[in-house]
Amino acid sequence: MGADHTSKIVGTAWGLLILNTLGSTGAKTIVPLPRSLIQMVTMGALAAAFALALAVNLRLRVRASAFVFLLTLLLVPSVISSANLESGFGALFRCARLALFVGTLWLLSRWWDGSETFVRHHIRIYFAVLGSVAAGLVISPGAALPDLYGGRLVGALWPLTPPQIGQYAAVIIGLTVLLVLGRRTDRRSAAVVIVPALVLLALTHTRTATLGLFIGLVLAIGSLLLTSAAARRFFAWAVLCAAVAAVAFSSALQAWFLRGQSKENISNLTGRAKVWDALLAAPRSTSEQLFGAGLGDKSFGGLPIDNSWLAVYHEQGLTGVALVAAIIIVLGGVALLRPPSLSRACAIFLISYCAIASYTEAGLGDASPYLLHLTVAASLLAAPAAATPLSTPDVPRLSTPEGPRRRIPRWARTSEVT
Repeated sequence: MGADHTSKIVGTAWGLLILNTLGSTGAKTIVPLPRSLIQMVTMGALAAAFALALAVNLRLRVRASAFVFLLTLLLVPSVISSANLESGFGALFRCARLALFVGTLWLLSRWWDGSETFVRHHIRIYFAVLGSVAAGLVISPGAALPDLYGGRLVGALWPLTPPQIGQYAAVIIGLTVLLVLGRRTDRRSAAVVIVPALVLLALTHTRTATLGLFIGLVLAIGSLLLTSAAARRFFAWAVLCAAVAAVAFSSALQAWFLRGQSKENISNLTGRAKVWDALLAAPRSTSEQLFGAGLGDKSFGGLPIDNSWLAVYHEQGLTGVALVAAIIIVLGGVALLRPPSLSRACAIFLISYCAIASYTEAGLGDASPYLLHLTVAASLLAAPAAATPLSTPDVPRLSTPEGPRRRIPRWARTSEVT
């Protein structure tokens, strides 16, 4: 199997993993899609991704990865808590999904070599997802900007919520900016990705994604300042433009940030704080504190938790929280120990973005886009595989291209004529 063909299969498997994590709930679409059909498509995508990854890695060659190992350990509290069926049989189904998801990552780890290969897969596929959002906006602006979400952009062709769209847009904007600074792509190609993604991000009014984008880029570009003149120029211009925009468009930026909400509503994080307080105050047995109540839909009392750490605590207990914290710490520690490079900068951006978003978004404890972002970071931090030298047979000391030399007796040698 050729290298190009294998690369296409790996990219397809990665795209199927992304399709699996798009979710099955969200806004009303132009053509109503039954939830059972969406779940069939997403779960079928995961099974197909595993099959493709297995097909190109039949010998089960994997790379040692602390990240995937910790994800594998996360299955333990998930299964222990879900086996009680407190959350129903759906919890066991979600455990099986997480196991298949982690198994696919193990199979794909063979191609983690510290290059930007998975970064490019990530950008292309999420750009295609955002293309479907833009198409829905063009076809039916009313469905794409519904009053139910306060006029924020949603997926009109596939049920995507504003936070999802904002997350995808922010991630590909940040990664594309870093590729431009590292001279891995030209500015025209980058503009084709960045400009529409910025427009879609603005239409979602997603504060978490916007803050994650800016803070993640500051940290990532900051890691390149000592070694990249392009990073220093970009940073200087970005600071200047941000200062001018803050002065000239302060009222418009404030209106965009507030989204018509009161300061009290913002102070309790649009109702999230009430759910968090209720979740922490709920009585729990020792088993539930250690291993949680089982994998669910990341809700409590019928309301979304919208915090990765509390969602993990609720579903996988303190054990799950410790494992997720270990994942972030390990990836962040490895990134800080690496010498300055574009791969390191992209990894820092993804890790910091996920850490920031974890405060108001759930997903670090289950198959989700956030785990895929961290997987790309792990692939960037992987050391290149050492080349295996070809074995060479022992060459005789006295040998020529024509064959081994034969010793000529002294009596048979002719004297040299002078």
